[in-house]
This record gives sequence, C-alpha cells and structure tokens, in this order.
Amino acid sequence: MLKSVTESFARVIHGLTVGHLTDHVIQRSKRMILDTLGVGFLGTSTEVFHKASEYSKIHSMDFDDTWHPATHPSGAVLPALMALAEALPSSRTFSGLDLLLAFNVGIEVQGQLLHFSKEASDIPKRFHPPSVVGTLGSAAAASKFLGLSMTKCQEALAIAVSHAGAPMANAATQTKPLHIGNAARHGMESAFLAMLGLQGNKQVLDMQTGFGAFYANYSPQVLPNLDSHTWLLDQQDVAFKRFPAHLATHWVADAVTSVRKHLVTDRALLPTDRIERIVLRIPDVQYVNRPFPDSEHEARHSFQYVACTTLLDGGITVPSFHKCQIDRPQVRELLRKVQLEYPRDNLPSFNTLYCEVSVTLSDGATFTECSDTFYGHWRKPLSQEDLREKFRVNASSTLSRDTVERLLELVENLEDLEDCSVLTTLLKGPSPPEMVSKSIQHLTIPSYNLS
Repeated sequence: MLKSVTESFARVIHGLTVGHLTDHVIQRSKRMILDTLGVGFLGTSTEVFHKASEYSKIHSMDFDDTWHPATHPSGAVLPALMALAEALPSSRTFSGLDLLLAFNVGIEVQGQLLHFSKEASDIPKRFHPPSVVGTLGSAAAASKFLGLSMTKCQEALAIAVSHAGAPMANAATQTKPLHIGNAARHGMESAFLAMLGLQGNKQVLDMQTGFGAFYANYSPQVLPNLDSHTWLLDQQDVAFKRFPAHLATHWVADAVTSVRKHLVTDRALLPTDRIERIVLRIPDVQYVNRPFPDSEHEARHSFQYVACTTLLDGGITVPSFHKCQIDRPQVRELLRKVQLEYPRDNLPSFNTLYCEVSVTLSDGATFTECSDTFYGHWRKPLSQEDLREKFRVNASSTLSRDTVERLLELVENLEDLEDCSVLTTLLKGPSPPEMVSKSIQHLTIPSYNLS
C-alpha cells in the first residue's frame, strides 16, 4: 500500500484508463471542452491577446468554467492538450477518447488538491488558484497524453510545483489572463522535462514546504486505489458563465434582474433619477469590490458595475465591458448610489453565497430580491442548447459558420473521434506553433495502452 501522497497521484495519473470514464464524466467534460474552445476563440479579439497572444488565448475574457473549490479547471488543461495533439509526430494518432481521458485526469488532479485545504473552499484572497492547481493539472494531463511512466508522472508533478503561483494583486488587470496561459505552458513543460530526466522532490505533495507552501491548512491524503476510483466531476458539475465577469457577480446580475421587473414595464426607460439607493448584500470579497471601475478588467471584477449595468440595460453581455459602456454618465450616476453590506451568514464560497439586492426610490418605495443560485451554476446548469449558443456566439468572432457547426458536432461526439487531428486542423490558426514542434521533434514518445 502506498504511503506517499505524491506517489498515489502519480499512480492515478498513470493508471487511469478510458475504462474508468463514466458516461456522466464524458458528457460533462465534453461540455467543458466545448465552452473553453468558444471562450478561447472570443479571447483572440481582446487587447490582452494582441499584447501576449500565446499566453492568453483561453482566459482573456474571464468567461471560462468555474468549479468548487474555486478554480477555472479547463483553461489550464485543454490548451496544453490541443498543443500536444497538433505538435506531436504524425506517426502517433490520438483519439477523442485519448483526449477525454487526459483532460479528465488534469481536472481530477486539480480537484483532489483543492480538497486538501479548508482555505480552498473560500473565494481566494492570496493567490489565483488556476495558477497553482492548474499548473499541476496541466502537468498531469500532459503526462497522461504523452504516456509517461508512473515515475515520470511523479517527477512532472514535482517540477510543476516549482512553476506554480500568481498573486491575487494582479486580479482585475491585464496580467490576470497570463495566469491560466502560464499554467498550461508550465504544466506541459514539466511533463517534457520529466521525460528528459529532470528530477524533483518525490514527496512534493506530501510536504508543507512542497505544495503545502500555498495553503496554511494543507492536509494531504493518499488517493484511493484505482479499483475504487470515483471522479470528482461525477459528483459535482462546473459552473458556466453567461457573461465574462467574476463568478460572484452572476448572483448579483440575477438578483438585479428580478428587482428590475418591479421598476420597468413594457418598453419604459429605467427611472434612474428616481433611484435613491441600491444596496447589495453580498459576501466580503474585496477584489470584486470596485465602486468606480476604470477599465474592462476592473469592471469584470466589480459587484457595483455589474449591478448598475444590469439595472440600466436589463442584461449584461460581452460589449457591456467595453470602455465606452463603462464611462456612460447613467452608469456613473448609478454607481454613486450603490452601498455594500456583508451579512454574517453570507460566506465567500461559490457553493453557498447569495446576493440580496434592494433598490429604494425617491418616494420611499423599496424593492428587494434575492438570488441563491444563478442560471449556469452547477445546481442550475445551462441547458445544452444554451451552451451551444454561447459557443456559436463566441466562436463566430473568429470562425466561419460552417466551421463552428463542424466543431460543435465533433466535440459533442468526441468519444467517437478516431483521430484528433481532425479537430486540431479546424482549430489551427494562421501561424502554427513551429517553435513547439521543433523543440520536441527529438523526443521519443512512448507508446501506452489506454484500454
């Protein structure tokens, strides 16, 4: 019986096969892959993308899936796998099931690590979780995809820990998107370095001075044997965002939408001059407390802005975060009327938080509504058709209509795809990653059995 936590993770990464995948996990992970691809295409239109394109293709819109404990699980894993599927020698054929297995291994590793800390259950305050667990998830997924031995998987995790981490101080800035991009890249590099023989501490996940350096209350446990393995994704779905902003603001948007129905009828305009006060009762999450955001990234991390924009426009979309929308006089007027309150029972956890909104008019009338689960949360998942429509809207910014529909069909039937090159050909941009291809041509990719 294994006593090392790190070794048990390596055993799971190396030992899981497509036979362990359940129908539930396959369906949920295909939704995650579809959504992440669409968000990635939309991200290519951003200013951040043009400044650091290879780092930010996925996360630059803050629009990808979110899990509990808090992280963005797909954004650090899928780009690494897509890059590998495209860049590895054509003599190796990777199927859709190969991709699904490696993807879910990367998701599973992140979830297991997050469950080792009570601190991880709360919305983060010190560091951005995808830059930490996402790096190890990328390393695990790449290791599985490359067919690394159990020992090499263990080394890849050790190397990845030294690549991990990014401070929350850079949330709501153009630097935040780099966290996900670097996690994907560093995890993939860790797998290649392990393949080349680089070594790290073989107990890195067991030690307080190892992965425990990121969590004050880190308490790791050896993972169960493969014959009793159950996927975390089987037990809990992810949340899919309907607009590109911090997940906690989605509760605000839902509650404000309900309040707005009391204030606006038919096509009448919102009576902004009659609004005296807007009170948001939310958890105390300071980096999403931005009374007067001055940029799109600040606006995406502002309870106040999402509330006022939803109240004014009746909804919120990608263009809602453009600078011209942020600077509207009506928005600035409403922002001055917002007050935040932090009820003691409203804890900063994506699994339990709620938002209560009260709008008071000049005649003293007050309207209050509450949201404890927004549409898109894992307790109230997006329908498949709404997820498809999100993908279509996001991907159509870059791809032709026919390509968008072809990608939809491929991802929704990914387990039947015999060769992932069909998928990567559709995804390939005008400038393939030649540097990546050249750097790994000399590596010998071991064969491995996925069945």
